Amino acid sequence: MAGFQELIGNLKTKLGSADPDKLKGMNAIYQFDLSGDNGGVLHLKVDDGDTEVAEGASDSANITITMSADDFASMLDGKLNATSAFMAGKLKVKGDMSLAMKLQSLLG
Repeated sequence: MAGFQELIGNLKTKLGSADPDKLKGMNAIYQFDLSGDNGGVLHLKVDDGDTEVAEGASDSANITITMSADDFASMLDGKLNATSAFMAGKLKVKGDMSLAMKLQSLLG
């Protein structure tokens, strides 16, 4: 079980290895509301290829993704498919669904 700070580090690592071409022209703020013992709120800002991950909520999130911290860790590790998690009700999306699909291609 990953702690909250470890989850943030894992997300940064995953984004660092993402295909930079997939980030070009993308401008969005993703907020993650993670529940459970190691949960918390963090947001990811994507600004035309640059990414920034920060702890806490964003005032201007384009999309909010709600899931358990354990499921988020499994998703980052490649053990849980985001689409499957959504269909099973483990992942909830509020906002622009197309941004969720773009995020899956980045993290997938």
